[in-house]
Amino acid sequence: MLNRVVLAGRLTKDPDLRYTPNGVAVANFTIAVNRPFTSQQGSRDADFINCVVWRRAAENLANFMNKGSLVGVDGRLQSRSFDNQEGKRVFVTEVVADSVQFLETKGSSSGGSGSQGFQSNQNQSGYNPNNNNNNQPKQDDPFADNGEPIDISDDDLPF
Repeated sequence: MLNRVVLAGRLTKDPDLRYTPNGVAVANFTIAVNRPFTSQQGSRDADFINCVVWRRAAENLANFMNKGSLVGVDGRLQSRSFDNQEGKRVFVTEVVADSVQFLETKGSSSGGSGSQGFQSNQNQSGYNPNNNNNNQPKQDDPFADNGEPIDISDDDLPF
């Protein structure tokens, strides 16, 4: 069986970070995901998807993202039910996120419904693949021997 969900959208409000009685962080959030087509009136509709993320990813989301931030969610769809205060059974379907990716830098969020795409190619280590900084020393390419054999001892292999 396969249950996989991949979404990219904007947070509709700040994530709601809470902690279980055992101290485990959990964040609930909703993202707006634009539909890939326009309606008959020419407007682009969006789906509002409820999501939940646990532990360190929940704390990171709550600390670094806010309403309007563009995020990517990778997870699975889950249904659950509970009895509300009036005693009625409530059914909930949500995406349980395995990971939440920050798709733009902090402060670059437009908060609008337009498609921003990626704002930065820079990852968490600070590496930017588009930065051609010639001040850095070139590293020798170990595969630049044009197909010639490389002399490696068995002791150098990690397995």
